[in-house]
Amino acid sequence: MRKLRLFFLLYLCLFFINGRANFQSRQGFDPQRFQVDMERFITCEAGLSPQEAAIFFPLFRQMQNKQRAIFGEMRRYRHIDTRDQEASRKAIKKMDELDIDMKKLQKEYHEKFLDILPAGKVLDIIKAEEHFHRQTFRRMVRKDSMGHP
Repeated sequence: MRKLRLFFLLYLCLFFINGRANFQSRQGFDPQRFQVDMERFITCEAGLSPQEAAIFFPLFRQMQNKQRAIFGEMRRYRHIDTRDQEASRKAIKKMDELDIDMKKLQKEYHEKFLDILPAGKVLDIIKAEEHFHRQTFRRMVRKDSMGHP
């Protein structure tokens, strides 16, 4: 009976997320909706209780905000004139530092997650987030290849 309930819950989550994704593709990208969909997906995939989700997601959002800041800094280095060897060298070194900063940030927050959730759930969350991003990317590529704006 428990497996049946779990299967039904997972089915409902996937049905809801798929429906939202189809609606979203017709409406354009909405960052808030993306965040809500990702949190629901992670909650379903990792099997988070409402209490666990309530303590986890504020920390998760905090980590994401800091990651966005690092990504924003990385973006600045995409526009370096590659004919300028010194600027290119500096950009490479800075991007390497930013990659290390990103990993340190992930490690810091993974430790915080482990303080509030069991390790198995934290690993499920990490996998679910990766799965959500891959799934979203595939959906975007499919939409582009079909000629949709």
